[in-house]
Amino acid sequence: MAKSGLLNSSVGRKIAMALSALFLIIFLLQHLTINFTSVLSADVFNELSHFMGTNFIVQFVMQPILIIGVVFHFVMGFILEARNKSARSNKYAYNNAKANSAWASRNMLITGVVILLFLGLHFYDFWIPEIATKYVAGDTSGLMEGTDQFRYFEELQHKFVSPTRTGLYCLAFIALIFHLQHGFASAFQSVGVNNNKYTPGIKAFGKIYSIVVPLGFVVVALYHHFSHFSH
Repeated sequence: MAKSGLLNSSVGRKIAMALSALFLIIFLLQHLTINFTSVLSADVFNELSHFMGTNFIVQFVMQPILIIGVVFHFVMGFILEARNKSARSNKYAYNNAKANSAWASRNMLITGVVILLFLGLHFYDFWIPEIATKYVAGDTSGLMEGTDQFRYFEELQHKFVSPTRTGLYCLAFIALIFHLQHGFASAFQSVGVNNNKYTPGIKAFGKIYSIVVPLGFVVVALYHHFSHFSH
């Protein structure tokens, strides 16, 4: 019996992968926007963090969708990579990969694994403690113990005291630059946006996005690391 369904075809899998990538690209920009406010104003960052952390739609609709999107993207990425490797029969093209494609394109799996490992650290640092505080301990006030001040900014700065942790975060965002360099344009191409009118602009925007957004996260990490020692 022939396979059916979107994810059972090569084109379908690529489209699904592209849509999940575009979803995560939008999320990255939103996440950076909130995180970058911590560089500009502790009060604004605290207010935004408390809203995002206690809003029902964000917590119980958007957050589960985001987690599903992340898991789907990485699982589909590994599946596509495995199928692509098994489909390579032209050894000449394989052995001359450096001449036929960019480094970012050839190493999407490597940069993807680095980002996945980083997500594990990020979840350990921020998401799991938040879930434990709000839904296990039952504290949704967002306040530091014994004070009337929000805890989010202080917690963020504390995470970046360690130079090792700060370095790991920066390394992961450098990997994200290379991952996005290929992934951004590839995602649009997979969903059919590929013509002389739009493609050059999309590629140009993708190159800017893939550098500016990850470096924005690097700036946040370094700012909080060095500001801790300046106090």
